[in-house]
Amino acid sequence: MPLKDLPADAQPREKLLARGAGALGDAELLALLLRTGTTGRGVLQMAQELLDQFGGIAGLLNTTAEDLKAFKGLGGPAKRAELIAVLELARRALSQQLKEREVFSSPDAVKQYLQLHLAAKAHEVFAVLFLDAQNRLVAMEELFRGTLTQTSVYPREVVLHALKLGAASVVLAHNHPSGTVQPSRADEALTQTLKAALALVDVRVLDHVIVAQGEALSMAEKGLL
Repeated sequence: MPLKDLPADAQPREKLLARGAGALGDAELLALLLRTGTTGRGVLQMAQELLDQFGGIAGLLNTTAEDLKAFKGLGGPAKRAELIAVLELARRALSQQLKEREVFSSPDAVKQYLQLHLAAKAHEVFAVLFLDAQNRLVAMEELFRGTLTQTSVYPREVVLHALKLGAASVVLAHNHPSGTVQPSRADEALTQTLKAALALVDVRVLDHVIVAQGEALSMAEKGLL
């Protein structure tokens, strides 16, 4: 059913303006962004199908332009560009939040930030959050890329970047394209190797976060540091 055919108080835009964004479901919010559906498929139905296919809002935020291109109704560039723009705004909002306050005052924000950057990638990426003396984000660097099963990480490069950025501490991070966030023995060994290398230049490793689509695991919270 087209949005215009819904009762006035049930139309997402009017509902949002009258009752606030929190009154809308995920499909309604997404429908506002999409604006129109396709022949025989209203925009609310299209929005729900999009959420179902990509695993809800969290999964959708981790998609790429190529992923969206395969979805019926998003073959044209305009709507895809709008959805990708929303993703980038979410990344930048979280980045600003982490730069303005102590990272671990909001551990969930760290996980969300890393998920938005890394979870959708089809290959393993090893990244580092470099933090200042107040544990605020200085920069995130994607330092190494690997295959679906392993990444070659060179401690010397991590140390050099930490020194260049004047980092006092770091959060290590990588993704598991396989979908599981459980650390392997290799992940645990790498963490200890990097801790030892960075300790030589007085840089602390605060955490190692592993992300996948819709999930994130903190090795610090699991007592693995």
